[in-house]
Amino acid sequence: MWRHIASNAITFLVVLVFLLGGVVLWGQNEYTSEGPLTERICLQVKPGSNMRGVSRQLEDAGAISNGSIYRVGAEYSGKNSRLKAGSWLVPEGASMQEIVDIVTRGGASTCGTEVVYRIGVTRSEARVRELDPATDAYVERAEFDLAAEERPEIYAKVREEADTRYRIAIAEGVTSWQIVNALGQIDLLEGAADKLPPEGSLAPDSYEVSAGDTVAGVLERMDAEQDLRLAETWENRAEGIPLKDPYEALILASIIEKETGLPEERGQVASVFTNRLEQGMKLQTDPTVIYGVTEGKGVLGRGLRQSELRKRTDWNTYVIDGLPPTPIANPGRASLEAAVNPEDTDFIFFVADGTGGHAFARTLEEHNKNVAEWRKIEAERATE
Repeated sequence: MWRHIASNAITFLVVLVFLLGGVVLWGQNEYTSEGPLTERICLQVKPGSNMRGVSRQLEDAGAISNGSIYRVGAEYSGKNSRLKAGSWLVPEGASMQEIVDIVTRGGASTCGTEVVYRIGVTRSEARVRELDPATDAYVERAEFDLAAEERPEIYAKVREEADTRYRIAIAEGVTSWQIVNALGQIDLLEGAADKLPPEGSLAPDSYEVSAGDTVAGVLERMDAEQDLRLAETWENRAEGIPLKDPYEALILASIIEKETGLPEERGQVASVFTNRLEQGMKLQTDPTVIYGVTEGKGVLGRGLRQSELRKRTDWNTYVIDGLPPTPIANPGRASLEAAVNPEDTDFIFFVADGTGGHAFARTLEEHNKNVAEWRKIEAERATE
């Protein structure tokens, strides 16, 4: 009798083990298999949230099939306590395992609301925008001038949200004064610049920032990035260029930056100035004259006067020989690369061609024809 009972008990345990094993395998498969989400979503994890609450959010959104399996998987993988607050983009078909990785990885939010502070040559502004998960495109919610005293209500609202991302976008060709002035208008940042950074020393780029970051700290990051870029481009410079050191390359790059906004033209513009330096010709470039007038503090807002073209300043390249003593703006990487690796051309002149680009010439005769054509275009536009 006891032998029969023992035999049945063993059989029951064996069956139970197999059943449990099957449940475990099923759970593992559910955890790692493609999920039911048909369209990507933006999952907001608020500070103080836990995996149980997140699993309910995911179930309600139709992103997971079983909240218990999700929580067990997160616990088993050791990630249950690593939940990060923020807004996280969950792609369609994401498995529970992939979602756990997304919400515990950390870093900047990958969706939700973003504030971009854009520092440009003629205007500095802030834009509040939100990622639409369905289209993977940002929708503009508000835009305002950084110099404006009043800010949109939505800006104040998103400033209170813990998962809002902030980014400062610096345009190529802005001056150090323009950057410092604009940073001082960003209420997210604290403090002020210790001093005005040298012209050309700040790298135009996009910088992630957070509430409490300092103006001085952001400037240090920009300075370090420009140092790195300048060192890299100088290391890879072409042989025989008429530049003595990286600083001269920085000066030339700033002139190239201000002379053309077309990426495909930078190498040609660089070749004109390189050829002029090699031939001992004056650079004769208007942006340097303008810098001598404004000292980089804002935009001139009008054409140059003949008296300004004749007046001697350290930056008037119609009067001085060679390069000016300092950069005239903060150049981007592409202009740095063009300065030390100019195209191989015979061009020594260029003038606007009416399309946003320039007409290049090898001789004064060719250049005069191009200038006449440009004057004709200017006259036609004046009558429109």
